[in-house]
Amino acid sequence: MTEHDGDGAHVSTGTTGDTGETGHNGNNGNNGEAAEQAIPELVIISGMSGAGRSTAAKCLEDLGWFVVDNLPPALIPTMVELGARSQGNVARIAVVVDVRGRRFFDNLRESLADLDAKEVTRRIVFLESSDDALVRRFESVRRPHPLQGDGRITDGIAAERDLLRELRGDADLVIDTSSLNVHELRAKMDAQFAGDDEPQLRATVMSFGYKYGLPVDADLVVDCRFLPNPHWVPELRPFTGLNEEVSGYVFNQPGAKEFLDQYTELLQLIAAGYRREGKRYVTIAVGCTGGKHRSVAMSEKLAARLSSEGVETVLVHRDMGRE
Repeated sequence: MTEHDGDGAHVSTGTTGDTGETGHNGNNGNNGEAAEQAIPELVIISGMSGAGRSTAAKCLEDLGWFVVDNLPPALIPTMVELGARSQGNVARIAVVVDVRGRRFFDNLRESLADLDAKEVTRRIVFLESSDDALVRRFESVRRPHPLQGDGRITDGIAAERDLLRELRGDADLVIDTSSLNVHELRAKMDAQFAGDDEPQLRATVMSFGYKYGLPVDADLVVDCRFLPNPHWVPELRPFTGLNEEVSGYVFNQPGAKEFLDQYTELLQLIAAGYRREGKRYVTIAVGCTGGKHRSVAMSEKLAARLSSEGVETVLVHRDMGRE
């Protein structure tokens, strides 16, 4: 997956007709009240160069968002104000902010504070990727990293990580694109933004194997290696945690059901705090040794519990099938 970023600001609008869904574009009277009610929803797309910002922006454009590429951060509040004056015709704005505008990047924090003071609904989507994946992408298109200067691509990547570290920590949604192609990234964006009625909290439950490394985009990580491994049961070894016999074996072990019950209760407490803080997305990583048996079985049950409690949940088995 490769980004092809231009140098100047680029503005584009979606072709669908749902940007007027707020219903504030009908009356010209009470202009002050209408303008206040029509403050657009805002998504800020940022992250590592080469991690897929352009693809994420294009996906929102296709969903009907008004997309502005490479807008200086200081102008974000102005863009929101212009959207508010459109009487509902620009109900959702996506802004791509990256190191191409590094002269203005220091103004982002001030702009975010301004938006919060005006009670603008805003979210930050951060596109992440491993150094190896980024180097391959830049080498495949034979383009330098925007921050490498006279150094190597890896020097530019390191400088960019340092510059974006604080923004990544503030992100509402972090997507690791290291192993994603363009279509898989679009599917993730669609899952988060395509719905008409946005739920209070969306969760991704991801099983993984510790021997393949921790998921870099995980908000919460839980370890299932305290349970006996079905790998050592010859008749269960060929199967995965999706198999009823494997799942039954896992949950018949001492502590398995209790862990599921108590961790679900803990997630309810955490979810309530996330909602209060305005965090709408959470990735819960459930690990075992190989990501094939215990973590898969536990993730299936955990995702079902969350869904039954009204949390829109996406289930991903990252490492199942790698053995």
